[in-house]
Amino acid sequence: MNLSHIIVLLWACGRLRAFEIVEKENIFQRTPCPAFLMFDNAAYLADMSFELPCHCKPEEVPAVVWYYQERLGGGRTRVLTDFDGQVLTAASHVRVGSDLLVRFSIRMFSLLVFRAQPEDSGLYFCGSRSGDYFYAYDVDIQSSEGMVATFRDLGQEPFADAYRGSLHVFTTFWEWTPCDRCGVRGEQWRIGLCYLQSPDLSPRYRKTMPDVVSCGSRAVPRKLQAQARDHPPELLVQSCRVPCRNTTKVRGKLMAILNYVSKVGKRPWLPGVPIQYHQQRLSHGLVISCPGARPEQAVAWDKDSQHLYRTQYLKGTNRSMRVFIDHGNHLHIRFTQLDDRGIYYCWRQGERVAGFRLGVAPRGRYKVSFSDPEVRSALELTLVGFLLLTAVFITVHLWRCCCYVFRCCPSFSR
Repeated sequence: MNLSHIIVLLWACGRLRAFEIVEKENIFQRTPCPAFLMFDNAAYLADMSFELPCHCKPEEVPAVVWYYQERLGGGRTRVLTDFDGQVLTAASHVRVGSDLLVRFSIRMFSLLVFRAQPEDSGLYFCGSRSGDYFYAYDVDIQSSEGMVATFRDLGQEPFADAYRGSLHVFTTFWEWTPCDRCGVRGEQWRIGLCYLQSPDLSPRYRKTMPDVVSCGSRAVPRKLQAQARDHPPELLVQSCRVPCRNTTKVRGKLMAILNYVSKVGKRPWLPGVPIQYHQQRLSHGLVISCPGARPEQAVAWDKDSQHLYRTQYLKGTNRSMRVFIDHGNHLHIRFTQLDDRGIYYCWRQGERVAGFRLGVAPRGRYKVSFSDPEVRSALELTLVGFLLLTAVFITVHLWRCCCYVFRCCPSFSR
């Protein structure tokens, strides 16, 4: 590519970028801001990433600032951007325990929150540097800790709707995910979040249906929120089967080349997907993540030729599970054993994308480090046990002292 081609390509990219900005400005010109600030209700599951677009702003405002409040008019207001511009955050660098100020990004006037947590629930305002609000959201992040899994293949049915006077509590399901495997029996699921219907909701919150919001919305009075706590999110799972894409021709040509290059009778092993090697110590825990997968996507796991179906390996199916899949599509192995060695394949949206060759090393000299979560857990358990024994010791001696001073304790001698 010569210099003239490069100049033409840069000019075309600049024109497209300018067209995108002008188109965005035209949207703001056609959408006037409401005279009375309303809150759009939005519900998500924990560990999901979501985007809140700023649908309106005055033409004279060149940039927006996002604000956060836990409750309307209560507590301090947090500013989710600095006034000099927010540095973009990559979702792959965000951890679950990170603070909200680390897990957000602002792109083209929209607020992006990565791996949202239940404590991120609240009111989000799109406004100006001077504190004027243009658009607002009522965000409800529902925890996945108490999520109930329902398997259609076992004849199970979702929760029935609950009616408590004028209060109607029910589950709203999302669309079915694609089949998580191809060519073999797979699974697909849909996430259901808790919603309620009541005439006692605050009129300042915008609803998609009359008098219907998510259970954790700020439009719900506290007394109604307490009645809806026993209705957790749901996960509906069913079997499926889809054919794989036709890759036999390409694979046949590749194998022909390998057969020609390699010696006769010594055909090399072709994994088909990138393989990552990991060495794990015996009796230590391990968590494996599928590369590029999000919690709402269809993700499946295999160990060699064994399919790890959610019907048997979903978190919470059995309390004594040593190997399980959590609601964020991560594979957990507790107390690694020698028979855990093998290749763990990861499927994403019906296509096998990666593999992890796991090796288990026998016990050896273990270097103690306070950064190791198992070392911290052992120290915490030791400290809690010591505090309990100290509390029991002090309680017994205080009781004996009181008995000695007030002479009110019974005598156990004959």
